[in-house]
Amino acid sequence: MTFPMTRRVALAGIAAAPAVARAATPATATYALVPDIVVAKDGSGQFSTIQAALKSIAPDNRERKVILVRNGFYDEAVRIDAPYVTLRGESRLGVRLQAHRPANETKDEIGQGVVNIGPTAHDFVLEHMTVHNTVTVAGPHAFAVLGRGDRTIIQDADLLSLGADTLALWRTDKSKAEMGLSEAPGATPLSPDGGRYYHTDLRITGAVDFVCPRGWCFMSNSEIVQIYPRAEAAVWHEGKGNADKKFVMKGCTFDGPPNFYLGRHHRDAQFYFLDCAFSERMRDKPTYQVIYPLDGGTPSPADMERNRVAAAETQWGERRYFSNSHRTGGDYAWMADSLNKAQAGKIDAAWTFAGTWNPERTDGPRVIAVATEGGRAKLTFDRLVTVKGAPGLVSVSGQSSKYAEGSGTNTLTFETAGAPARLDFAQGVVIGTEAVAKTAFAAARLPTSRR
Repeated sequence: MTFPMTRRVALAGIAAAPAVARAATPATATYALVPDIVVAKDGSGQFSTIQAALKSIAPDNRERKVILVRNGFYDEAVRIDAPYVTLRGESRLGVRLQAHRPANETKDEIGQGVVNIGPTAHDFVLEHMTVHNTVTVAGPHAFAVLGRGDRTIIQDADLLSLGADTLALWRTDKSKAEMGLSEAPGATPLSPDGGRYYHTDLRITGAVDFVCPRGWCFMSNSEIVQIYPRAEAAVWHEGKGNADKKFVMKGCTFDGPPNFYLGRHHRDAQFYFLDCAFSERMRDKPTYQVIYPLDGGTPSPADMERNRVAAAETQWGERRYFSNSHRTGGDYAWMADSLNKAQAGKIDAAWTFAGTWNPERTDGPRVIAVATEGGRAKLTFDRLVTVKGAPGLVSVSGQSSKYAEGSGTNTLTFETAGAPARLDFAQGVVIGTEAVAKTAFAAARLPTSRR
């Protein structure tokens, strides 16, 4: 087979789609979504730095906020603490967020990475840009993205580093700071243990363990490029404490220096490689559990203690599954199709997250209940919603009334002069608040609408 990683690697994102809202739009919606905040180096936006734009969003934010970053080089590190934020570049190569952040030398309130996702920044979306940790020493930790939040989406992006843990999403137990978040009516609860992450159309470079999720991760159509010859692994996973945690890679390509290692783990892990392509440079070594010392020599007392703790916390043994995945120059025996050994149905994002979150859903919010009282109508949706612009409510008699309140909850209130019939999206729309890969407008029909 021909390994498909040449021009795309060199020109990743050069023909990326412009930074418009990824929306599944019903025919009744004529309102065009616009960003809430614009960042531009030339001063034409509300802010000239990304960090200033992020800080302008209140930590207790409850609506989907979209920050559009105009093309330019942004020499800064940023931190996200507010939930429901979309950070969208104007184009994948045109927006370059970069900073020199060696992890062992970086100690400030922003964080060790170039992009730092705080534990309260659940439902964060990053898309259409390049994030580059410009460290010049290969090997040590150098995060492009370091995340502690639940339900993170990163898509259509280059994440670059010479160091370890380029894309490190490390949410573990639900933190004290997260208590009470995402618990209102209509909200999807945060995971009590581990994070949920969705990635597509990425190019990632780095040293050891440079794609390393803790919890559940679904990654598709992405390029994983190992660039450090001495690295012991490209991908890493931790699924400690829950047998369902998994790292699914679908339609991904892998390359690196001669004899690069595919992956490893320190405790329980579960890898799925579906429709993946590996270069001939990958060594004959399947994913493996780390045993200290790494050089295979005589373990010290400290090494023995680390190995003992890891063994005590490992419950399910080696779990790696392959399907239709091949290496240029010939497959190794351990790459044989093995999904029959996994309890897997249709392997997609919804399955990966065990039905608790589907970032690929394209159905928009739906009204499930309507109540009228005192000249007002309350519409209850099947999820949290955000209002953009000024959507209207049309009565059975054809009268149009105005939106009043409720954005950021699952219930919107409208003024009304009659029995509600449908929503009107000429001057505004209703979208879901929680993170999805493609924005979808709410359905206009109400449960009591006449057909």
